[in-house]
Amino acid sequence: MESATDGYYVEKILAGKTAYFSALTDRYDKAIFSMIVKITGNREDAEELTQDVFMKVYRSLSSFRSDSSFSTWLYRIAYNTAISATRKQKTEWLSLDDIPPADTAEEDAENHLAGLESEEQLKRLQKALEQLPPDDRALILLYYPQEKTVDEISHIMHLSLPNVKTRLHRIRKKLLAMMTHEN
Repeated sequence: MESATDGYYVEKILAGKTAYFSALTDRYDKAIFSMIVKITGNREDAEELTQDVFMKVYRSLSSFRSDSSFSTWLYRIAYNTAISATRKQKTEWLSLDDIPPADTAEEDAENHLAGLESEEQLKRLQKALEQLPPDDRALILLYYPQEKTVDEISHIMHLSLPNVKTRLHRIRKKLLAMMTHEN
């Protein structure tokens, strides 16, 4: 099957050529799984939830409107599915208010998180991420490894642009504080 745009595949699927759906799943399954496993913290749950996401996408494809990109729509479904699953679990998460903010500028916090290189730093970041509530973890994961824009995150998480920017700012500073106070 030839490689084409998401819109091309959506049109073909909606026209009854359901075999084209595999092209979309092949294109996005690893990224969706990666995001879900990082939100849930459980590979087995993430595998099941990833399958659920693609089933939801397939069943809802006729409701997809081109006012956002297909990937944004897909990530919104994946995000909502993962967050719903984590809310069903009775886990206590570390509130951002429980940690004193790092005494650093926003730019320093962003640069520190974006430029992590050592294995030890990455382990400390992973440990800090696991302590965040799923919504906050998802926001950071969409922004950094998934490289979604603030606008895309706003659509995926149904938040205003200023809210996304504010939360990114607070979460970055808290992550940095968690990582530096771990010693």
